[in-house]
Amino acid sequence: MEKLVQVGCVALGSTCGGLARWGLTLAMARWLGTQFPWGTFLVNVLGCLFIGWFFAVLPTRPPAAGFWAWADPERVRLLLAVGFAGSFTTFSTFEKETHSLISRGDLFGGSIYVLGSLFVGMVALQCGVALGQLGR
Repeated sequence: MEKLVQVGCVALGSTCGGLARWGLTLAMARWLGTQFPWGTFLVNVLGCLFIGWFFAVLPTRPPAAGFWAWADPERVRLLLAVGFAGSFTTFSTFEKETHSLISRGDLFGGSIYVLGSLFVGMVALQCGVALGQLGR
């Protein structure tokens, strides 16, 4: 039975993360256009921020009680880190968009996208860890 609950946690998190990524990507394309992959850039940076925060906070949380007793750390990790964040962020789309920028002759844009994603993603991860450690 526990494996079924774990599958449900990953499935629910993945559904929510995928829908959130799709919606945010559409919104960014509408707001900023499609010349640069702002949507993927933003979801990957936000995913880094979230993962940094999540793994800083998760070990410090006391066990849940009552209705929330189902939410042991492993189930929460499967729901949010594996399911939601795994579906929300996307490495394959990042690579495809980098290829598209470079293949249409925008070597500068492709390079900025790669370097900016790596640098800003790492800064976001560190900020997430710092935010998660504030309450300690």
